[in-house]
Amino acid sequence: MSTTVFQPIAASERIATLDVLRGLALLGILLMNMEAFSGPLDLSFTGIDPHWQGVDRWADGFVYIFVQGKFFTLFSLLFGAGFAVMAQRAEVAGRDFTRFYLRRSLALLGIGLLHAVLLWSGDILTTYALLSFVLLAFREAPRNWLPALGAAAYLGAAALMLLLGVLIAMMPADAQAGQAASALVDIAAQRQAYGHGTYLQAVAQRLADLRSSLGALLIVGPQVLGMFLIGAWFARSGAIAQPQQYRRLFARLRWVAWPAGLLVMLLSVRLLANIAPGRFDMQTATAYVLTALAGLLMCLGYLAWGVRWSARLQWLAPAGRMALSNYLVQSLVCTLVFYGYGLGRFEQMGRAWQLLFALVLFLVQVVVSGWWLQRFRFGPVEWLWRAATYLQVPPMRRDARG
Repeated sequence: MSTTVFQPIAASERIATLDVLRGLALLGILLMNMEAFSGPLDLSFTGIDPHWQGVDRWADGFVYIFVQGKFFTLFSLLFGAGFAVMAQRAEVAGRDFTRFYLRRSLALLGIGLLHAVLLWSGDILTTYALLSFVLLAFREAPRNWLPALGAAAYLGAAALMLLLGVLIAMMPADAQAGQAASALVDIAAQRQAYGHGTYLQAVAQRLADLRSSLGALLIVGPQVLGMFLIGAWFARSGAIAQPQQYRRLFARLRWVAWPAGLLVMLLSVRLLANIAPGRFDMQTATAYVLTALAGLLMCLGYLAWGVRWSARLQWLAPAGRMALSNYLVQSLVCTLVFYGYGLGRFEQMGRAWQLLFALVLFLVQVVVSGWWLQRFRFGPVEWLWRAATYLQVPPMRRDARG
């Protein structure tokens, strides 16, 4: 077996559809994260906030129903697809994949921790990095097992939420009240640190939030791992690279999975449109299970539509090629706009204006990404990630041949 070390792939070797889908997922993630950038993290992602009225309420409802939990899962799926593509190329080339991949995961973990502590506590990169070590154990799993394994992990997390709902419902009323009170204390701390505090106070709060987010891995982890495995199947089967051979599958995802997911999501909204801070009972657990199932189905539908419209959505590809850099820039820009140590717009921007702000920021990123990639081979953070992964400094500027 060859021991030739890995090299960054050439532009001609990239799967163009993956870059388009990453760009699409990046837009959805920004739309979802705006609520958490502009207000307390623990008040975000809890449904349709009853304090919004008029167009702001419609904007909040749109994000909750069509965006939240759908593009985060899509991004996770694409991470798994990227893993499978790298593993396939290593096998074809006869190169050692494990050591390369471990360095890649460790480098991502470092980037994620820095992001979570120095920029924004809603970081997902740390979770991806930690679960990427688990994903490595499935490298040799039979290809046809991957969808079932992924669905089992994803839905297993939902089942665990139901079990937690049962257990918490059995707790004394005063214990449940204490849980709600503790949640309000955490929200007040975030409001003070991020809305009015100094940068160092915000860092201290981010450390506290990081500990909480790592505790949530019990639920979030299986979901993310499940999407990794489903994404690995899409890559290993050739469905992403050669979608014309899977027309029936993608048609079913577009016309069956996505509408079914929307119906399940609307049922969840009907059951419980908003979850009060610290509340967790059978009703909230059931609503969570419904939103998780809707997120999976609608994510697969968005994937299928993205593949179908890939040629029309090529303008998203530059942002997708620089997804890591753009994700971090979104955190930098938004925290500087909203946090107290920046422009101080914390909890001062209406929901509809938040979405407009997100769209403008993303379009600027698309333009800047295109300009950047005409001159450089990688995004700046991607370049650093590759340097740490390959243990060499890859050339940054494009040569005369591009």
